[in-house]
Amino acid sequence: MSDAIRVVGMMSGTSMDGIDVAEVVTDGITVQEFGRTAYVPYSEDERQILHRAMGQWGGLHVRAAAKLVTRLHARAFAALDAGSVDLIGFHGQTLAHDPDNWRTLQVGDGEQLARDTGRPVVWDFRSADVALGGHGAPLAPFFHFACAKYIRVSDPIAFLNLGGVGNITYVDPRLDDVTDLGAVLAFDTGPANAPLNDFMMARSGHAYDAHGALAAIGTPNMDVVRAFLNAPYFRKLPPKSLDRNSFPQIAELVAHMNDADGAATLCAIIAATVATGMEHMPEPVSQVLVCGGGRHNPVIISMLRAGLGVPVLAVEHHGLNGDMLEAQAFAYLAARVLNKRPTSGPSTTGAPVFIGGGELARP
Repeated sequence: MSDAIRVVGMMSGTSMDGIDVAEVVTDGITVQEFGRTAYVPYSEDERQILHRAMGQWGGLHVRAAAKLVTRLHARAFAALDAGSVDLIGFHGQTLAHDPDNWRTLQVGDGEQLARDTGRPVVWDFRSADVALGGHGAPLAPFFHFACAKYIRVSDPIAFLNLGGVGNITYVDPRLDDVTDLGAVLAFDTGPANAPLNDFMMARSGHAYDAHGALAAIGTPNMDVVRAFLNAPYFRKLPPKSLDRNSFPQIAELVAHMNDADGAATLCAIIAATVATGMEHMPEPVSQVLVCGGGRHNPVIISMLRAGLGVPVLAVEHHGLNGDMLEAQAFAYLAARVLNKRPTSGPSTTGAPVFIGGGELARP
């Protein structure tokens, strides 16, 4: 078995609010220790540079975003004051994702980041999976399996990440290895924070609905929710994945509503798509552990509890860090890549075989 190393993972998600930085001590199989964390928010100007490149595959805006992402991640690594780190896992910023046409784009230069930080960097985690016919997402499930072992649960559970897009991982901790048949199943559930945040910005200039305060005084339009669930995506069997902008019609569905009802309806859409996704679980789960920014919205959590019929808990209930779980995941995956272990497979991304994605750049 490989020796455990100290790895820093860095993640900038589809919500595009900033960079999460997290340290993990791992051998790429088990997690021995969770270490320091840091968060570096984007300025409004930086966020606008990323927004201008969103959905594009090349050109001036994409090149500008790539340079910015690399530079800001070097700054984020420095913010952690990570003197004894052996390896960096660098996700980069997803700008476009189209696995049906065998392509995905995460910008950021791992070679340059290795030079800037003086550390080896694992990056470009998704391209190899997509090139072989996988969806390239979600990639956190193998880490979720390690987390289930770390917190010592004994029955099947689900990890629900509510970032810009929602994704869920079924984990059976009774099995020994993540590559065992039935150990994990993962897929994107539907939109999560991205359309709600966009709605808030357009209506109020606020980046998000803090504590669900606006949604809490609104009434969701359930006819709109039911109509949304008629989208073909929700009838597809997993594995399956989404782009941040996979549902452009969602803004039109709430355009005629007042602010509170629009926010409440978007929350109800999030909860309803998760409930629909739960129908694909191989076995009933004992609990749903929520990570990502959406877990801070009590309206979403209340709707999930009403719709799922099982305990819905923030991952902090088990001592995990819901703000940093994805960054920690890419630290863990980087260690797997270094040790030539798979990072995705048929039950997580739909790839035909287990794949060790990621490129290694040395300083």
